[in-house]
Amino acid sequence: MNPQPVPFASDAGDLLTVEQAADRINMSARYVRRLIAERRIVFYRLGRSVRIDPVDVAALIASGRVERITSASVWNELRTVA
Repeated sequence: MNPQPVPFASDAGDLLTVEQAADRINMSARYVRRLIAERRIVFYRLGRSVRIDPVDVAALIASGRVERITSASVWNELRTVA
C-alpha cells in the first residue's frame, strides 16, 4: 500500500490561522471551525494547530458563487421540468 503524496502550500508561512481565514471571508472564527469540523474546507493539522491555505479559502468562496438569473435561463429550466 503506497501512500499518496499530500499537496502542501508552497510555503508554510502562507498558511492562515482560523482567525485569519475568518477575517479573510468576513465571517466568525466559529463558522470557520464548523467548516473544518464538517470537512467542507481543506485544512492542515500541525500538531494541535490548524492552518488553512489561502487557495482553499478562495476555492470555498468560488464554490458558493450563484450566477444571476436571466429570462432565458428560467425558460430553459421550465422546459426541462415539463
